[in-house]
Amino acid sequence: MTPRQLRAFVTVAQTLNFAQAGERLHLSQPALSLTIKALEEDLGGPLLVRSTRSVSLTPEGEILLPLARQLLADWDNTEERLRQHFTLQLGKVSIAAMPSFAANLLPDALRRFKDQHPKVNVAVHDVINEEVVEMVRQRRVELGIAFEPESVRSLSFEPLFLDRFVAVVPRQSSWANAPSVTWAQLLEADFITLQRPSAVRLLLEADLRERHGRLAVALESHQLSTVGRMVACGLGVSAVPALCRQQMEASGALCLALEEPRIERRIGLMRLADHQLSSAAQALHDVLVQVLARPQSLRT
Repeated sequence: MTPRQLRAFVTVAQTLNFAQAGERLHLSQPALSLTIKALEEDLGGPLLVRSTRSVSLTPEGEILLPLARQLLADWDNTEERLRQHFTLQLGKVSIAAMPSFAANLLPDALRRFKDQHPKVNVAVHDVINEEVVEMVRQRRVELGIAFEPESVRSLSFEPLFLDRFVAVVPRQSSWANAPSVTWAQLLEADFITLQRPSAVRLLLEADLRERHGRLAVALESHQLSTVGRMVACGLGVSAVPALCRQQMEASGALCLALEEPRIERRIGLMRLADHQLSSAAQALHDVLVQVLARPQSLRT
């Protein structure tokens, strides 16, 4: 059965008149008769009884009529629902982002996206960098935002900006009025950082090992906000990606440029290389690129 055949049958059953049904369907009577005949042949028997003066339903036609109406309603609803998804009148998209990004830069991009597509639901998973990569690889989300992975096997990585680590110090520290601080100076104080397996912790350890040896950690936490408060209270110093600057300063700490070595990593959008994004995911991707690519605040 095809929707065209079922629609022809339902229209004839409603009007019990081939001429009227043909007008509604914009079909000639011979074309309509051939459509009904093809349906009857497909199903194996007559559905309509025709005479020179009247048309009526056979018992099998009576059985088919409510089923055909439901099938057509489902078909039309499916067409309309998919049309709404393609035009972003409906839809859902899932994105994974490391917490520092999700808390600091993602909300502004999501606000613009929701202004444009208010009926599209967005599910945000704020998870550690490594889990972002795995969620994309496992198709649990369509888009991920994270540091550039060492291996991009099966992934497509689109850089958004280059993020540089900055020093986080107490406002009352001796460096408060300095334009920058070196790693050698920073590591003279008690160092506070995130616990493993945080990507921030792993990046710092890897990049500092050659010049400064093993990173000595005095205090550690799972949450950046806690790290910021510890520094603000004078318990030590830290280093975080520049995208966390606002969060650190809101905690009461001060952020300074950090030199020797300059530690920086690209942050970007990840997706499966062989995966066609849904309309909603593509629209969110486009907004993220427009809003977040090389933001001025992160160039220093």
